[in-house]
Amino acid sequence: MPELPEVERAKELVKRLAKGKTIARVDTSEDSIVFAGIPHTEFAKELQGRKVKDVARYGKVFYLVLDGPGRMPILHFGMTGMIQVKGERPVHYREAPRKISDDWPPKFMKFVLHIRGDDTSDEDIVQLAFMDARRLGRIRLCQDPLTEPPISTLGFDPILSMPSLDDFRSSVLKRTCPIKALLLDQSFSAGVGNWVADEILYHSRIHPERRCNTLQPGEVAALHQQTQDICNTAVAVNADDSKFPENWLFKHRWGKGKKQKSTLKLPNGEPATLKWVTVSGRTSAFVAELQRLSSTSTETLATEDSDSDLTPLEDEDAPAVVVTTRAKRTRDKVDTEITEKLKKRRMVTKKR
Repeated sequence: MPELPEVERAKELVKRLAKGKTIARVDTSEDSIVFAGIPHTEFAKELQGRKVKDVARYGKVFYLVLDGPGRMPILHFGMTGMIQVKGERPVHYREAPRKISDDWPPKFMKFVLHIRGDDTSDEDIVQLAFMDARRLGRIRLCQDPLTEPPISTLGFDPILSMPSLDDFRSSVLKRTCPIKALLLDQSFSAGVGNWVADEILYHSRIHPERRCNTLQPGEVAALHQQTQDICNTAVAVNADDSKFPENWLFKHRWGKGKKQKSTLKLPNGEPATLKWVTVSGRTSAFVAELQRLSSTSTETLATEDSDSDLTPLEDEDAPAVVVTTRAKRTRDKVDTEITEKLKKRRMVTKKR
């Protein structure tokens, strides 16, 4: 799904085209899921005729600051949300769809803003569309975006509000969940998603399953620094993954289940061994030689149902399947019983 860098890119696009201009008209399509708590007609009515003073982002959420009385639109892409400008190719997360239609309004459109400048003719009005194929994004209206949900429930933003190392250390070490689960939790680090978390852990040399309270001081310091550096680097190139550094895991992490071998190299020039593990319901890529997992990290310090001890704020995204320690034991017990029954059946069949 679009993460902090991709949402920042979308925010900058809307800001460049709409700031200082007026929303002359709003076209909407009915969707009681994506339009959260508001009818689509009410959304259109509240925006129409107002000037865009600014466009801002926090975590994976971005919003328009409008003049005059009324609420502000708060936008969340979810898994497949995106912005498209009429006459231009849509801005996609990593890969574009196989087929791109020239139809307008575009398929899966939820709303289109008609943006007019003071000296803009009817032919030069800019049209911005918000699309969402899987309907996992959310469109809201808030009076004060920064003090109301969803933004008020989010944790720090790695670019806008990164905590000090001391505060960060305290927040991490008091947790018992896997570090990857913590990074994905939006009440901890707003904007960090699956690929960003994997990149942070790779450059910090930390295995995604390491329990937070087992991390050493140097590892926590690396985690603090890399959380900022990865996000800043991706934003600096406008989330264009072709411009990401060659030594980033991002360039190689998408090959699970494919025959081609990764070309990622270790610092000594030897080929890196790329592996995958499921943490907090998400597929996590890591380099076996650099991100090691000690037995004490998972066995002696693991607690029942401790996959995450924070409140997950990814309810708009695809639901994560979390297998806790207790659930895993139950599942393993059932698997063992089934296996034993099958063995007995085979023995009876052979005797016959």
